[in-house]
Amino acid sequence: MKVTVVGAGNVGATVANVLAHKDIVKEVVLLDIRGNFAKGKALDSWQQAPIDYYSTQLKGTDNYKDTAGSDIVVITAGIPRKPGMSRDDLISTNAKIVVSVTKSIKEHSKNPIFIIVSNPLDVMTYACFKAAGLPDSRVFGMAGILDTARYRAFLATALKVSPKDIQAVLMGGHGDTMVPLPRYTTVAGIPVTELIDRKKLNAIVERTKKGGGELVKLMGTSAWYAPGAAAAQMVESIVKDENRIFPCCAYLKGQYGIKNMYLGVPVQLGKDGITKIIKLDLNKTEQKALLKSKDAVKKVIDSFKKMKLV
Repeated sequence: MKVTVVGAGNVGATVANVLAHKDIVKEVVLLDIRGNFAKGKALDSWQQAPIDYYSTQLKGTDNYKDTAGSDIVVITAGIPRKPGMSRDDLISTNAKIVVSVTKSIKEHSKNPIFIIVSNPLDVMTYACFKAAGLPDSRVFGMAGILDTARYRAFLATALKVSPKDIQAVLMGGHGDTMVPLPRYTTVAGIPVTELIDRKKLNAIVERTKKGGGELVKLMGTSAWYAPGAAAAQMVESIVKDENRIFPCCAYLKGQYGIKNMYLGVPVQLGKDGITKIIKLDLNKTEQKALLKSKDAVKKVIDSFKKMKLV
């Protein structure tokens, strides 16, 4: 099994390093236009192998020929967010990068599974889908896993419990219009609404929506540990054919009353990518919030379409 990670920045390097530690694939190729930079990151991770006991080989490169025969491709390439910059501000530059990367990968790997991490996530996933010419089940984005992780981490802190015991579902776009679902949030099987008052829960929901922006303000750039680990977790479910249920950015064809666009929904991930989109019975408030998020994402997709890159 061969995995290629495109972009050797903080997020991409983290994806590669976390995957290596899982020791579930034979090879991870880390590709970046800065060839020596990718080589250095890969070499550093490979030298970690004797210490942390993994056998996954890592290779850094700037040549797409080295990605030939990739089973899974994780795209993290693109410019990161800066303070005061929204994800939507990134579209002009990053759309060109994602389309170019996708086409270059397809020259050497005919039927890979693509996982998109580049922002603005929902639109970049759509861009990859249009450029790849693959079934939508093989092109999807990482967003919901990261957003739910932030949500669960905030809850764990507030409740003074282990984040291991918290399960949650989050839908919608990767941004301020995301839709956390407290009704589907549990702590060791206990509904979270029985453990925390509504005011505190609402505050956590709002913090989750702005979770990425909070980190940008603190560090001056986007996060990388949690996003990288989230993408690696998706790869693991595919490699092991676990059919785990995760919130991912998936192509909708009528589910939830939404057609022909990518948006965050719960899915099953197995060896062929998305094996099933899970349909939740949303109440009126939740459905309204999801459609509002859809409208926000659609505006950015429309902007991408006007660029006529694919």
